[in-house]
Amino acid sequence: MEENKMGIMPVNRLILSMSLPIMISMLVQALYNIVDSIFVSQINENALTAVSMAFPIQNLMIAVGVGTAVGVNALLARSLGEKDYDKVNRIAANSVFLTILSYLLFLVIGLFWVEAFYTSQTDIEEIVQYGKEYLTVCCCFSFGAFVQLMFERLLQATGKTIYTMFTQGIGAIVNIIMDPILIFGLMGFPKMGVTGAAAATVIGQIVAGLLAVWINAKKNHEVQIHMKGFRPDLPVIGQIYGIAVPSIIMQAIGSVMNYGMNRILISFTSTATAVFGVYFKLQSFVFMPVFGLNNGIIPIVAYNYGAKNKERVTNTIRYTVAYAMGIMVLGLLVFQAIPEPLLLLFNASETMIAIGIPALRIISLSFVLAGFCIACGSVFQALGRSVYSMLVSVARQLLVLLPVAYGLARLGSVNLVWWAIPIAELMSLAMTLFFMVRIYRRVLSGLS
Repeated sequence: MEENKMGIMPVNRLILSMSLPIMISMLVQALYNIVDSIFVSQINENALTAVSMAFPIQNLMIAVGVGTAVGVNALLARSLGEKDYDKVNRIAANSVFLTILSYLLFLVIGLFWVEAFYTSQTDIEEIVQYGKEYLTVCCCFSFGAFVQLMFERLLQATGKTIYTMFTQGIGAIVNIIMDPILIFGLMGFPKMGVTGAAAATVIGQIVAGLLAVWINAKKNHEVQIHMKGFRPDLPVIGQIYGIAVPSIIMQAIGSVMNYGMNRILISFTSTATAVFGVYFKLQSFVFMPVFGLNNGIIPIVAYNYGAKNKERVTNTIRYTVAYAMGIMVLGLLVFQAIPEPLLLLFNASETMIAIGIPALRIISLSFVLAGFCIACGSVFQALGRSVYSMLVSVARQLLVLLPVAYGLARLGSVNLVWWAIPIAELMSLAMTLFFMVRIYRRVLSGLS
């Protein structure tokens, strides 16, 4: 079999060829997340708040799906670098099994735990009702999201990232088209409100997931999935989760952080919670390209680590950090320059604008530092050191951000609460630098 491009193509060109399709597709994904909230905001502010408060569960869903897929991606790419094609196929078959298990978990959450999740945050009946309508649909029909996430990573692991641009792009377009139709009852469809927003989301995910399965079957010949007579391969599953669990925990911590921040902010006003939700939608437009970059470089680093090519690994890291921080500088400039127009996209009231302008300007001060830390986190994952990313995330969000936010809230000003995020990012930077030095000395220095 001919040498994979990840071992021979010039590094900068390789990073761009692997990452740009994912970055574009994630930008489109970020766009439809924003559009989703823009349409929901036209219902009323409580509907927007309800959708914003759903983020911890949705983020947990992404954490499980992406984290598991990251484990599959890194292990599969490493096995390709080692030319162990039998293991590649065993990894792929077990990835399908793990996708099913992930969906069943969130089906249970959607059926039994949604109302309790909302009532633990607010006693405003309309917000709880909107939340139940929205989140139940998102969880019970989440199989599309899990299939999409896993089969896109199978394509990424073999360097076929161009196809993920198509799957995510088409899924996003379906979502954007269906949003106004189902929310407002256009073209003969019933007016479904926030339920329609959720339905549009899951329809887009299902379409994208089915497309990803089809493309894998037709184009991804390096990975053969054989489910006939399948039995779970516990050693392979153990290796997948050895990489995946720290990644899942790292991302899931974001759900805990968001839940805690929602409870802190709603003690001021539900509008502050809505502002935090709007911020997350807007920042995704900045962060998604960086995550796309990271998804593109994980198999590059893993492959060349498996092939023991130190120069290609270190060059990949340098380019990735530079690109990530450059993207974040652009995001910082936008948030500082035009916070009010950004908020007005969401039908913001005067109160939301008054709270939102300082929020966006203060939080965005952390962007450049976050770009560096995120880029390094992908390196940790690719080299099988996901626990480093997990430790950084735990310390940042649980040990620093939430306690600092709570302490600042006690001073009586919501504007002070936003400073918890830049403060937490400084600590994250210190830990990330420590682990990067450790990686270089203990892992990379031994490569040729």
